[in-house]
Amino acid sequence: MKKSIMGDIVTINVDVIVNAANTSLLGGGGVDGAIHRVAGPELLEACKSIGGCQVGEAVITKAYNLPAKFVIHTVGPVWQGGKGNEADLLAKCYWNSLMLAKENNCKTISFPNISTGAFGFPKIEAAQIALETVVKFLREIDADMDVIFVCFDKINYKIYQEICPKMEL
Repeated sequence: MKKSIMGDIVTINVDVIVNAANTSLLGGGGVDGAIHRVAGPELLEACKSIGGCQVGEAVITKAYNLPAKFVIHTVGPVWQGGKGNEADLLAKCYWNSLMLAKENNCKTISFPNISTGAFGFPKIEAAQIALETVVKFLREIDADMDVIFVCFDKINYKIYQEICPKMEL
């Protein structure tokens, strides 16, 4: 099952919260900064021990003070006009995060709108990629996983409300 809600991802009670991280994993702005603030300093220490993450890849840590068991950190692409393989890299963020969740026996996962903030990915295209990738994963790998797209802003929420019903399982 997949659904979209408007809210703050750090308040969602799920097995795993996905963090739209930067390559250092050491916190930043937007959702990354919010997750680090709520999780507490232990998250920063765990991320330091990992040593970074490449664009399109994903790593997992405990969630510490968040209402989840784990945080999966994935690094989305910075939009370069579509000339830097951004669509494939964004799809890899979602796929790799879902695989890590499955490998860690997670049944519920919440995603932010990866790369649509400071990284500048066009919101409609990003939503289509996210939903297509999740639908493919649920069909091919784990149809029992519940996926929640947590939209922090009204623009992304409206986009997901329009696209989600068209992509039923």
